[in-house]
Amino acid sequence: MRKPFISMKSAVVVALGLLCITARPMRGQLKNTSVKSTPRRTPDGHPDLQGTYDLATMTPLERQRGLPPSLTKVQAQALEKAELARRDEDNRPSDPNRPAPPVGGDTSAPHSFFEALEKAGGGAVGGYNRFWLNQGATYTVVEGQIRTSIVVDPPDGRVPPYNAAALKRIAAARAMPTSTAAERQDGVAEPLGAYDNPEQRPLSERCLLGFGSTSGPPALPDYFYNDLHQIVQASDSIMILSEMIHDARIVRMNAQHLPKNIRRWMGDSIGHWDGDTLVIDTTNFTDKTRFRGATENLHVMERLSRVDDKTLLYHFTVEDPDTWDRPWAGEYTWPATDQRMYEYACHEANYALSDVLRGARQQEAADAAKAKK
Repeated sequence: MRKPFISMKSAVVVALGLLCITARPMRGQLKNTSVKSTPRRTPDGHPDLQGTYDLATMTPLERQRGLPPSLTKVQAQALEKAELARRDEDNRPSDPNRPAPPVGGDTSAPHSFFEALEKAGGGAVGGYNRFWLNQGATYTVVEGQIRTSIVVDPPDGRVPPYNAAALKRIAAARAMPTSTAAERQDGVAEPLGAYDNPEQRPLSERCLLGFGSTSGPPALPDYFYNDLHQIVQASDSIMILSEMIHDARIVRMNAQHLPKNIRRWMGDSIGHWDGDTLVIDTTNFTDKTRFRGATENLHVMERLSRVDDKTLLYHFTVEDPDTWDRPWAGEYTWPATDQRMYEYACHEANYALSDVLRGARQQEAADAAKAKK
């Protein structure tokens, strides 16, 4: 089954390049999102944005090099079909008579963006199997265009390169001993001492904040699982609840930012209405979140508007002069869903960290006994 799948995929991927990210049915996303219906409104007259939305998509944050900004319907369907075939293959029962895996794990080249993403998440020895993944199966469509990246500015669909200040921070972090700094998937090292004790471990690893900016801002797809977001709207505040690690952002409407000495993991979000568009301005981040290596001076502007009864358009602009020499922006649609959001269980019944600590105490006792001899 593997060889026919790769052969079929080659015909598509060689023409278009490695592309996107995640799987679910088509859900009629190939509609023109520029056609707006009369929005539902709350008692105070503003558009009603409430509902549960599924952010899973095959559109990656950054465009694969050499690809156009958008795909034709035929191209998109071919890539979606190929990715679903790969996942179906992964779902098949393992052969009990299969040979042992190669020494050092599977280091073969991936054949799709998702395969590369999953290998990065699990390393050469593998991570989650297919049972645990709940990925999207279609590309995001904005104004009738099947987008190949969430990033729309710069026009190449790529996040701008780091500036000199950011490169200096990254180089300093990478120079730390491996016991005190670990490199994340985005190429940025964790803060000093991130793995020296339980209290300093990264927020996502401790299941205190969603992985990969799912909580935002900016709110991005997870590309693995738990992509539901729920909006609850009142006249003086709006809540955006993320399924991943049940993060709840509170947007204070028509308010002033908190003093600069008060900082939050998801920043301080204040909102206002620009016509029928909700505008959210977020500052006051901490140095613990560091979105894509940014500093606590990160500034994110978000715009949420209703396309139709079943779709929102989400647009964001990211700015941090200490990380990038220019602002950059992205957008994608949030399709409504009738799926229910359940509590996210993460570290419950996980004994790994307690076992690590017990092992450390035993090692310390053994070292102390040896030193007395």
